[in-house]
Amino acid sequence: MINRIIIRIKLLQIVYSYYLKESKDLELTEKELMFSLQKSYDLYRYFLLLIAALTDAGQKRQDLRKHRYLATSEEKHPNTRFVNNRFAEQLRQNQELQQFENEKGSIWIQDDSNLIKNLLEQILDTDIYHKYLDSEDDYRSDREFWRKLFKDFISKQAQLFDFLEEKSIYWNDDVDIICSFVLKTIKQFDETDGRDKKLLPMFKNEHDREFAVQLLNQTILHREEYSQWIDKYIRNWDLERIATIDLYIMQIAIAELLAFPSIPISVTLNEYIDIAKFYSTPKSGLFINGILDTIVQDLKKENKLFKN
Repeated sequence: MINRIIIRIKLLQIVYSYYLKESKDLELTEKELMFSLQKSYDLYRYFLLLIAALTDAGQKRQDLRKHRYLATSEEKHPNTRFVNNRFAEQLRQNQELQQFENEKGSIWIQDDSNLIKNLLEQILDTDIYHKYLDSEDDYRSDREFWRKLFKDFISKQAQLFDFLEEKSIYWNDDVDIICSFVLKTIKQFDETDGRDKKLLPMFKNEHDREFAVQLLNQTILHREEYSQWIDKYIRNWDLERIATIDLYIMQIAIAELLAFPSIPISVTLNEYIDIAKFYSTPKSGLFINGILDTIVQDLKKENKLFKN
């Protein structure tokens, strides 16, 4: 689940933090990187637990309204499709999620900001919810309801983003990409799946974990060499206008170009240009593209860049 896009972003954040510190401890920095990646995986599971939390809130809401002194007929006999959603119940019974919640607790249960209550009230007012009530009462509709809700409603809630940012600084930039993995997970569930249904693993394979650690080490251990290459080509630029983070992005990109022959040059360049557009200045993508392209050409001429 932790793909190389997330790894590159987290690594940039860790490298930036590393250079700001007076004490340069590479082993500790590796641990910080892995902790940051672990937090992203935690968020993935918290999002799945959010479905159960909202379902529980829906049940509590119905119970309270049902026992009002002057409860209406609708309140006494509510539509129970939402609270009896088959897919939500699957997640509630999932062994991996139960184990995670037992170990880490639930940020939704600990919530004291009324986030769950507010989200629920908004959900019950959406077209997605009303269309769900009118749909076929089967497992497929139950699962599709949550997929659409995550895709078109939950993943766009600013109040949710604010809540998560307050809970962990590691989640500031994770929501969009983690939501995409939640959608993938929802689609992979089937009515026949039991409590032992596997969620997405933290890493697709051991190669991705090794990619993270090796790229970090390559970047930091060869910083001086990479900086010299970059300095050679930015002499004609106004140095005061070059963002420091652009220099770090280029150092990481060069490390990846040299250390991973199986990754195409175009993939590496495109990934870091996109990162620059998001994390640096509006012109950083164009600037980094020009510098890295020149460096690549020189590395090829000097027979220092080899690709499978």
